[in-house]
Amino acid sequence: MLELMICSLVTILPDYLYRRYVQGKRFGKEITFFSVWYELRWGITGCLMLTVSLITMIFYFHPSTTSATLYFRTVPILPEGSGRVADVKVGFSAPVRKGDVLFTLDSSRQQAALETAKRKVAEVDAAIQSAQADVAKAEAQIGEAKANLQQAKDELDVKTELQRRNPGIVPQRDIEKLQVLVNQRQAGVDAATAARQAAGLQVSTLLPAQKASAEAALDQAQVDLDKTIVRAGVDGRVEQFLVRTGDVVNQLMRPAGVLIPEGSGRKVLQAGFGQIEAQVMQPGMVAEATCISRPWVIIPMVITTVQDYIATGQFRTGEQLLEAQNAVRPGTILVFMEPLYKGGLDGVTPGSSCIVNAYTSNHEEISAKDTPTSRRIALHVVDGVGLVHALLLRIQALLLPIQTLVLSGH
Repeated sequence: MLELMICSLVTILPDYLYRRYVQGKRFGKEITFFSVWYELRWGITGCLMLTVSLITMIFYFHPSTTSATLYFRTVPILPEGSGRVADVKVGFSAPVRKGDVLFTLDSSRQQAALETAKRKVAEVDAAIQSAQADVAKAEAQIGEAKANLQQAKDELDVKTELQRRNPGIVPQRDIEKLQVLVNQRQAGVDAATAARQAAGLQVSTLLPAQKASAEAALDQAQVDLDKTIVRAGVDGRVEQFLVRTGDVVNQLMRPAGVLIPEGSGRKVLQAGFGQIEAQVMQPGMVAEATCISRPWVIIPMVITTVQDYIATGQFRTGEQLLEAQNAVRPGTILVFMEPLYKGGLDGVTPGSSCIVNAYTSNHEEISAKDTPTSRRIALHVVDGVGLVHALLLRIQALLLPIQTLVLSGH
């Protein structure tokens, strides 16, 4: 409507003023519905053509959208297992810091497993002390066996020497018995040494390995116990936290609530523009936004990122072939915008709906020396009509709160 009124100022209005005040024609006499159309047909036709051209130029080179929102990320509050809530540490809505306890689950089973693991570690420690005593006992047995061996060897040597000097003085049977005794004592030494080695392996290898396994089981039990304490993973705020003591929470089917990270949805505005405007949307374009949660305020923005993909073309592998007719709604070009000035989005509630205008700038091309004069004039016109769109945005900013109240039934 505004474009039609502007165009009529340079087409229909001058024609009418000439007919009325120069030619002296009057309403109801010379000026009737038929005569208005017949006499102003060129002006009306030119007005319509100029209006269509102006609308096309405005919405192509200076695109607008009402699909703009400050999206904010949420973190689901989930335990790593499932269980019954034993205690809740935060209320329905509260700020939290990273590491703060949100709620705890019933931990009787985990505490029992932790106590069992502690007992196992103590048992292995006692076994190590017993094995060390066995090592000392084996060393004493080796000493005793060596002493008995040496005694048997000395007695065998004495009787062998006597037999050599005086054959027949010592019965050969006694010498053979002493040789058997020496061999027996040597076997005793070997057995004591083997027992010492076995006890040493117990102390140096087997029992330390068992203790390491017991300590690993203790650590696992402690981890399982810690999992019953659900903490905040990031700084932020919990909202609509309705879990209470006695509720059963499950990682897959029943989360406990959501955590909104600090600063989420307060720095970047996302907007979806029509696909026809994909060729003019570029990072660095200046834009303006007005949001329902902050009425009557125009926020200068700058486009920082233009997404290269349209969401409606997304698909995942499955057992069915893709059918193009299922994509009924055309997707939009998603752009990310940040405030041109620090604190520009202060006061805008995350998730708020906004209206955004983006403006094409041809200043560099106009300033180039090799740009033809006719093209410079055309580019000046393109940049100039951006004022019309900026005026439309300000009118929308004035009417948006009233429109919202009407639609909400107030």
